[in-house]
Amino acid sequence: MSATPPRHIRLTSHAGGFGALPLQWGAATPAERGPVVGTTARPSHRNVIGTHSGSYSVYRALAVAAGALSREHKADLTDTSPTDVIGPYPQWSDASKIVSLDPWGAMVSEVFAAEIAAGYDIRPTIAVTQAHVVLPEVIDAVRTGRLKPDARILTAGGAAVVTKAAIEPVWWLPGVAKRFKCAEADLRRVLFEETGGMYPELVTRSDLEVFLPPIGGQTVYVFGNPRDLANPEVELTARVHDECNGSDVFGSDICTCRPYLTHAIEECIAGAQRGGVGLVAYSRKEGRALGEVTKFLVYNARKRQVGGDTADRYFARTECVAGVQDMRFQELMPDVLHWLGVKKIHRLVSMSNMKYDAITGSGIEVGERVDIPPELIPADARVEIEAKLAAGYFTKGDVPDDEELRRTKGRGLAT
Repeated sequence: MSATPPRHIRLTSHAGGFGALPLQWGAATPAERGPVVGTTARPSHRNVIGTHSGSYSVYRALAVAAGALSREHKADLTDTSPTDVIGPYPQWSDASKIVSLDPWGAMVSEVFAAEIAAGYDIRPTIAVTQAHVVLPEVIDAVRTGRLKPDARILTAGGAAVVTKAAIEPVWWLPGVAKRFKCAEADLRRVLFEETGGMYPELVTRSDLEVFLPPIGGQTVYVFGNPRDLANPEVELTARVHDECNGSDVFGSDICTCRPYLTHAIEECIAGAQRGGVGLVAYSRKEGRALGEVTKFLVYNARKRQVGGDTADRYFARTECVAGVQDMRFQELMPDVLHWLGVKKIHRLVSMSNMKYDAITGSGIEVGERVDIPPELIPADARVEIEAKLAAGYFTKGDVPDDEELRRTKGRGLAT
């Protein structure tokens, strides 16, 4: 995409040629939409609430306070452009489809070159690169013959070739409020109060509609050609996965998170090798977005209660500690799929109704839903499985019958 021509009217509409650039969410082109400017060095340039880097903005503050980082530092974006072109897609200009990320966030050095040259500190909120992903489960799949190296998607050593994108949260508050069926004023007030008044502009600057929240973002892993994600004729195997550090990284056996994630990756590789494309969207929502401290407290409470850890009290103990069973709320999750141009997921590697309903409710068609093979379920995770079965996490038609439940102890966990 060629660089956007200089917008002289905008650049000279304030004394000295500087001021806050207009930001029109959902506009058809980057020139009309305008850049996201979250700089702290020049407050007059800011057109958003909050700062870049999500939860890492606090570490930036520490670096500045310690004298290790200058507040005036501007990123040198030379040779940082995406390795693969993502979009633009029609969903990018539909304000109902994307409200929690900036679809132009990977292209800022190109589409806002004039503004950057004029002195505006405009930073990417998305980065796209390529890598090899090496997992022992995939290597085992090669060893046992479930997967075969092809030198394109999977190397002889069992490394998967991927395109990956890191995405920071960028919230358009009117759209976020609509997703959660609340008034924007109420959303702003609660965000202000529940962050201890960290962002006064939430309640004092109604003209600023975009918020860079201090939360974790998400990472996307694509197996195959990223452009195929937008083609409904190409088979898409996908999983949307919420972070579980204990299982995903350290292999804790109290849940099925890592087994389901690695199974999804194997399915994505196989799908890409069939001529399709695979996608894993990984969101930082640790412990059902309750946080890891709360999650560990719940573990203790479950295991220490009279009678031990049982399915009938699984969610009750979570609610006693956290006040709610689950705060992952999937209303914003489909945005990343729309950024990638997805119209149809042929094979969704998840049995969560919450995720399925959010995806289909956003206008994306879903074909087959793929459950976790029973042999991948850790013994200590069966309480969670039985609890989720009882809580109705499944689509009714997908719930295994009594005989199968006895045999597998919970095939098809809704995770």
